[in-house]
Amino acid sequence: MQRFVVAYDISDDKCRRKVGEALEAFGKRVNYSVFEIEIKSKSQKRALEDELLGLLNPKEDSLRFYKLCQNCVENSWSLGDESAPFESNGIYFF
Repeated sequence: MQRFVVAYDISDDKCRRKVGEALEAFGKRVNYSVFEIEIKSKSQKRALEDELLGLLNPKEDSLRFYKLCQNCVENSWSLGDESAPFESNGIYFF
């Protein structure tokens, strides 16, 4: 399993909504344009990349994946009324 923080800057409302929906299938939104996602296999990763590439305008949009190692996850925290990053009792739908 691989964990990522994904951030994007997309100007088109329809495209931004579709990208958000695609990412929500792999994790949770932690900010309007930031997600924490978990990918369990190379085929899932490829499928997500293919879907996102079909939505983005590469000349105008930006979408970045930041891979997190297990040590990074264990040393991450949240302030405020938000669950810990990649909280183990979270439910993810694939």
